Amino acid sequence: METRGKVLILGATGGIGGETARQLIREKWEVRALKRGSHGSELNGEIQWIAGDALDKEQVASAAKDCSVIVHAVNPPGYRNWQHLVLPMLRNTINAAERNGSLIVLPGTVYNYGPDAFPLLREDAQQRPVTRKGAIRVQMEKELEAYSQRGGRVLVVRAGDFFGPHAGNSWFSQGLIKPGTLPKVISNPGTAETGHQWAYLPDIAKTITALLARREELEPFARFHMQGHWDPDGSQMVRAIQRITAYYGVVAKIHSFPWWFMYLAAPFNATLRELLEMRYLWRQSVRLDNTKLVTFLGAEPHTPLDEAVRMTLQGLGCLTAQSGSPQ
Repeated sequence: METRGKVLILGATGGIGGETARQLIREKWEVRALKRGSHGSELNGEIQWIAGDALDKEQVASAAKDCSVIVHAVNPPGYRNWQHLVLPMLRNTINAAERNGSLIVLPGTVYNYGPDAFPLLREDAQQRPVTRKGAIRVQMEKELEAYSQRGGRVLVVRAGDFFGPHAGNSWFSQGLIKPGTLPKVISNPGTAETGHQWAYLPDIAKTITALLARREELEPFARFHMQGHWDPDGSQMVRAIQRITAYYGVVAKIHSFPWWFMYLAAPFNATLRELLEMRYLWRQSVRLDNTKLVTFLGAEPHTPLDEAVRMTLQGLGCLTAQSGSPQ
């Protein structure tokens, strides 16, 4: 069977990596994925899983052999230990890409930017982060840009807070609702009249795939911003969840997110400390400008909000037979 090429995905068991793998398979790419804890190489579904660790330089290089694209979607679990793990993993990807002449795809975040760049972020906005994770993300992109200046090719696709049926750890699943049950209470981390950017993972994967289909037209260090789902007043996402739960016979209540509890518990929980560091993104409106993306592709892949929320709740186990039938 003729394919569009071979791609290695680092982080294929995560939200963005897994969604991108599924979309690339639909578009006839040959997909490999690195997986810790496995032995040898095995075909599971349509993904070739290869035993290895993103922290092992030679294992990454071996897995990337003959791959024209490497998707770097791997992150330390639970937001922890970024300062010791993130850059070494990226450098292993860059090393593998240099050996194989691969294009590197990085799913970007808004962490790179500080309030001086808000509220509307274009690709050329100054990156002056105010958090440790933001500084690391900036360094990641600097090292990728340096790779492009040595003859490599890089694609950064930046989007807002992830949500989707396979999102894993996310604000949607950890902050707004409780997975596994039909929500009766929805927490809103934002403040009134403060806009927030959301990104539906299948739409991100479709965007990455569409850009890769035209990769020969991209500049060596290409960056694109997605608009995703823009929540102009900080209430649209929680109200969409509320509409879906009402459809299943439950009128969920919307409460303010208990930031006070996070401050109390943070000294004892590394993940909460990391999440608190990003609170500034809920206190000020932050919007990504997708003009460049739309100009290049013609349109941005976009799933209607209620459909995206329904699929996300279903994927998180919130809409099951036990939830009752739609009313």
